[in-house]
Amino acid sequence: MAASKRDYYEVLGVNKTASQDEIKSAYRKLAKKYHPDNKETGNAEKFKEATEAYSVLSDESKRKTYDQFGQAAFDQASGGQNPFAGSGFEGFNFGGGDFDDLNDILSRMFGGFGGSSSRRSSAGPIRGEDTLMRIRINFMDAVNGKKVTIPVSYDEKCKDCNGTGAKNGSEFDKCPHCNGRGRVIRQTQTFFGTMQSESVCPYCGGSGKLIKTKCPTCGGKGYSRVKKDIEINIPAGIQSGQQIRVAGKGGRGVNGGDNGDLYIEVIVTEHNYFKRDGNNVHITIPLDFIDAALGTTITIPTVYGEVDLKIPSGTQPDSVFRLKDKGIKELRGNGYGDEYVHVEVKIPTYLNKDQKKALEEYKNATSKGDSFFDKFMKNFKK
Repeated sequence: MAASKRDYYEVLGVNKTASQDEIKSAYRKLAKKYHPDNKETGNAEKFKEATEAYSVLSDESKRKTYDQFGQAAFDQASGGQNPFAGSGFEGFNFGGGDFDDLNDILSRMFGGFGGSSSRRSSAGPIRGEDTLMRIRINFMDAVNGKKVTIPVSYDEKCKDCNGTGAKNGSEFDKCPHCNGRGRVIRQTQTFFGTMQSESVCPYCGGSGKLIKTKCPTCGGKGYSRVKKDIEINIPAGIQSGQQIRVAGKGGRGVNGGDNGDLYIEVIVTEHNYFKRDGNNVHITIPLDFIDAALGTTITIPTVYGEVDLKIPSGTQPDSVFRLKDKGIKELRGNGYGDEYVHVEVKIPTYLNKDQKKALEEYKNATSKGDSFFDKFMKNFKK
């Protein structure tokens, strides 16, 4: 009597409510661990078991059938023909469908398995990777914009060989190891039989060509190391975390490919008083309680200079005044944000003789029962 199979969810180590992403992630980990090419933890039986479970649970229709009827829905006589017959994934193909991304991962780890992945590689020029660097600027430079000079180092493509490393960019021989394909094929005996894998040719690096005569300018490297200062224009209105692209100053390309780009991330230092909110600016100013009561005109700082602000009599604590178009310029446009002035009414902790006398006179001039506290208590007792 054949041993009963483990529950597919148990095999993958996921709950029955697991999403497709969770199922795929769980299978990917098990496949890398138990793949027969993995000499440390490879286990053909467990690999087959995990693959069988994934083939069912990754298919919404099959998964619903499995959830309703269990393993019995997939137990069919195999007749000894297909090792996957009756498991729910007859005709399983390692080289296509939903397994492409897994093939890429396994290929990088173990040299690949199954069908050819040559469709995802190229022996032609490959663009270099983008790179990132950070610079720090102060708040006002971000508001007004600025030109800064920064030192950069990158590999510049040799102009004489166009980055190929060969004299005149043409002195090549066909790689004899891969016959010019740029990829080599190897075969491995596994539980499933003979499995074929394909990987980048280690001799020509995937180009399919070997340099016959080295470029005398770069010595066959195809590039030269460059260190220089470049001027960067930081536009007015840039925010912390935004990036500026510098074309062609990133990682070097392969097989004569162009360089990637350099991205400069701008970090803006906070201001002691101005606080940015989008393109708006906020500032909190102290105001003497007498000025708040009587009203006054004060000079307020903005990011573009000082302006006068009229404070009406009876201004209350935490009042906010708006200065239109005194905020930060739009990065991609002609508009401006606003500045919001927050009033913090201040009460002195020390009064001289004359000040005390003036306040006593104000208090005496106030009719009994008309103070704010008296009015509060009157309403409280209602």
